[in-house]
Amino acid sequence: MQVTASMYLIVLPLVFLAALVDSISGGGGLISLPAYTMAGLSYDYAAGNNKFSSIFGSLMATIRYARAGRVRWIPALCAAACALPGSWLGTLTAMRLGSRFMNVFMVFAIPVVGVFVLLRRSAPSEARACIRRDIPVCGLIGLATGFYDGFFGPGTGTFLILLFTCFAGMDLVTASATAKPVNLASNLAALVTRIVSGNVLYALALPAALCAVAGGWLGSKLALVRGARLVRYVMLGVLALLTVKLALDGLA
Repeated sequence: MQVTASMYLIVLPLVFLAALVDSISGGGGLISLPAYTMAGLSYDYAAGNNKFSSIFGSLMATIRYARAGRVRWIPALCAAACALPGSWLGTLTAMRLGSRFMNVFMVFAIPVVGVFVLLRRSAPSEARACIRRDIPVCGLIGLATGFYDGFFGPGTGTFLILLFTCFAGMDLVTASATAKPVNLASNLAALVTRIVSGNVLYALALPAALCAVAGGWLGSKLALVRGARLVRYVMLGVLALLTVKLALDGLA
């Protein structure tokens, strides 16, 4: 597939915005995955390129949160270890179902996930201490969200944040920081599976990865200073536009 100028114009700014949103509150895939399909890629290529760029944005956000001391490493590593097989199984399931099914699924799933992202309740204002029960709970969280990330993807970071705040006693920023290594692991497993299947268009994926790094750097900086509220209205507008576009494409 030949990469055109219009593909760059569609994908690159939206991948930057997606990485910025994802590094703060999760849900960046709600923007980046449809961006690739809007540029004319099939679902399999869109998913492969999306994982390629997302992994670099997650890596940058992980580094910034780690330097700020906000990552809880034991729960994060436990969840990440379980996310790897979960993501691998989810990716294989999506590939077996095929692009046609996944395109239709995406039209209906993105609005549902988007509404969940926007209406989720606020996290506790302060984190409690980590207890022994949190370790197996975080493992189950990693397995479930890893499968979802490999199968579909958008909203994975937000689900991780929500589950960490509900079941592991983390505040919003700590949960967001701890979610990044887990998201990084699930993205890596899915990406390797997509690369082996030849689903990455490197001429588009490499510049998109640079945009994701920039977005992840800026978003994590904003999250540490101001929190997630800053990007929610932007996310709502972009999500609405992309959902309308996907719905129109499905009716065409």
